[in-house]
Amino acid sequence: MSNRSLVLTIAGPLLFIMSASAQPFIKEVEAFRRVDSLTRPPEKPILFIGSSSFTKWTTVSTDFPGRHILNRAFGGSSLPHLIQYADDVIFKYDPRQIFIYCGENDLTGGSGITADSVLQRFQRLMSLIRSRLPRVPVVFLSLKPSPSREALLQVMREANRLIEARIRKMRHTRFLDVHNPMLNADGSMKPEIYVSDRLHMNRKGYEIWMPIIQPVLLD
Repeated sequence: MSNRSLVLTIAGPLLFIMSASAQPFIKEVEAFRRVDSLTRPPEKPILFIGSSSFTKWTTVSTDFPGRHILNRAFGGSSLPHLIQYADDVIFKYDPRQIFIYCGENDLTGGSGITADSVLQRFQRLMSLIRSRLPRVPVVFLSLKPSPSREALLQVMREANRLIEARIRKMRHTRFLDVHNPMLNADGSMKPEIYVSDRLHMNRKGYEIWMPIIQPVLLD
């Protein structure tokens, strides 16, 4: 085998690995592209973006009948991924309203990620959105409590507090608290609203979210 062949043999897989690491979740984004090529998405939809709590809400369109809701959340994502794929999951749809559930996975990225880190990432995402969609209403849902992430509960609450305070200073932007309604009166978590992984919600969890979201959905 020549030296050139050896280089090509090594470089091929290496380039693939580098490309994959530079584009996490590219398979999910490409799936959205394929769906859009086969079925035209609604014009100026109400857009749901973020991580798996939205991804797994497969009945969101039928739960809010009469609205043109488009779900473009992809499980496992954090706020930097929404920034990275903003053209694919936000701007191409020219949404009339945007709902965001994201930030929970950010806190699993290591001890260096703090509540302030999540705030800074949220602000970068909002700056990007406002550079292209200055008046579109944006609704950010608080980070939810999860039994499997109980160790992160305090930092989640702090991230929620920081983001809510920042949103109060923003125009056309709202903060929805879904965290506290998911707790019992004594502050403990409700195990019955989660699936077996103790992270993702079952139908009972989404039924807590629905009356919180309903009043702020555009007609």
